[in-house]
Amino acid sequence: MCGIVGYIGAQQAQPILLDSLHRLEYRGYDSAGIAVVGDTLQVEKCAGKVSALEAKHPHFSGTWGIGHTRWATHGPPTDSNAHPFLDATGQFALIHNGIIENYQGLRQELVTAGVPLTSQTDSEVLVQLIARADKGDTLAAVRSVLNRVEGSYGIVVIHRGRQELVAARNQSPLVIGLSTGEQFVASDIPAMLRYTNEMVYLQDGQLARLTPSSVEISDLAGASVPLRSETITWNAEDAERGGYEHFMLKEIFEQPKAILETMLERVPDLDLGLETVRLPRRIRLVACGTAFHAAMLGKVLMEQIAGIPSEAILASEFTFSGAVGEPGLVIAISQSGETLDTLSAVREARRRGAQVVAVCNVMGSTLTRETEHVLMTRAGPEIGVAATKTFTSQLVALYLLAAYLGRRNRHLEAEQVSRLVAELRRLPRLVQGVLDNHQAIQMTAEWIASAKDAFFIGRQFNYPTALEGALKLKEISYIHAEGYAAGELKHGPIALFGKDTPVIAIVPKDETYAKMINAIRESGARGTPVIAIATEGDQEVAQVADIVIRIPESEPRLSPVLATVALQLLSYYVAKYRGCEIDKPRNLAKSVTVE
Repeated sequence: MCGIVGYIGAQQAQPILLDSLHRLEYRGYDSAGIAVVGDTLQVEKCAGKVSALEAKHPHFSGTWGIGHTRWATHGPPTDSNAHPFLDATGQFALIHNGIIENYQGLRQELVTAGVPLTSQTDSEVLVQLIARADKGDTLAAVRSVLNRVEGSYGIVVIHRGRQELVAARNQSPLVIGLSTGEQFVASDIPAMLRYTNEMVYLQDGQLARLTPSSVEISDLAGASVPLRSETITWNAEDAERGGYEHFMLKEIFEQPKAILETMLERVPDLDLGLETVRLPRRIRLVACGTAFHAAMLGKVLMEQIAGIPSEAILASEFTFSGAVGEPGLVIAISQSGETLDTLSAVREARRRGAQVVAVCNVMGSTLTRETEHVLMTRAGPEIGVAATKTFTSQLVALYLLAAYLGRRNRHLEAEQVSRLVAELRRLPRLVQGVLDNHQAIQMTAEWIASAKDAFFIGRQFNYPTALEGALKLKEISYIHAEGYAAGELKHGPIALFGKDTPVIAIVPKDETYAKMINAIRESGARGTPVIAIATEGDQEVAQVADIVIRIPESEPRLSPVLATVALQLLSYYVAKYRGCEIDKPRNLAKSVTVE
């Protein structure tokens, strides 16, 4: 949640801050603000997007400063609740991502001391406390206050008379960008890629002091921490729209490449770098949101391909599960590697002695640093809030992992492994076949764009696909949508069916086909229009569905990838017809770093 950026160097800070905030706006767009140090500490902020901030035409001269784009937690999105926050004397400015759990007590302490507070946020108490703790050393004041704080934070602080940025993190990501004569800090890499690709990941409990010529890292006790940087292989163009109208559409069309990159050097030999993973008797897959739908399919794959009993558990519910302490393998799935619920589940699993494999798209993220075994998805940067290429890359990683475990425990014969790998290698081309059909999908989207409700149905491998399709539609088009296992329709949902409630049925040629045809017939008998996602050449489905979107024929277990791409395009075009903010859906943020 929330986008944070800071700059210090020889260039004018304001243009860099605004440019970087635009690149971080997928993390929150309720309000925005900047603070720049010149002859004075200059601040401009407002409710709304970064464009609303720019419309106020700030003209700040100064070579260091901070910027913020907010996803609201404490207090509504108003001008007064926007960041940065100043202390009562106007000496300090602060930006914050996270939640201060003991802020009520800290706030009361300030009120009792007569300190005027101007917002409803938990963030403002930090800057007021830092100003009261200051004895001429910003880093020392920040450290003193943070030792009293409970909760999560990524903060950057500036003082009007000291040429430095002070940053700190706990359970909320911060990355430092290194360059010659200037330094950057941000909550995510894309904010800085135009300026540098040399990054340092702050870890929980660490603080950093940035000057134009140096970066020093220490911990909450004051001990120095060695500086370790990584070179990012993405480039700035990877995080641009590249001629596409929206990031989401660009990222949908990048899926053949993302899938290929995820498989490169890993097939045909299934070299996943996981030799030290012990063969488990049981697997639990933990994730949130879209990644949880990957986990649900992963459960089926682990059982069918690897022959290992498995369970998919929402990360936010994992610590309440009685299965937490059982021996076995936990597979944690997160696009960003910063999803706080997933990190909490991983920490609990490790505390109880479980081995953990992380499936993640961001090397150097908290999840990859805290997990011994990592399977990277290699999808590249994903800017659109609604996950697309990262989801299908997660699915491919889970296919690879299931085949790897199935081979190791001899559930699969060598010939079966070879056949599955051969089908996986066809997948980028098959996905491109779905993308080539985008015009037909766009025409279908216009047909349902006026709907208020929609139902997605599938079975076995494609029940998670139905859930993901429904999530995508509701995320970006704001149409109420539900996903169901098709066999459940007659147990309640069918009561809502009628001419105004389209059903999207995922019905590839697999062992569930006959039952899916029956479900379509049941829906049509209630006057419900049906859109079928079906295999090329299937004539029977055209006799029972109103519209058929074709996907290439594939090994049945791979059909969720192809159906998902079709559903992503369908949701995208529906949202476009409805005039929705596709890359920045309301109330959502890309990386969920609060519980």
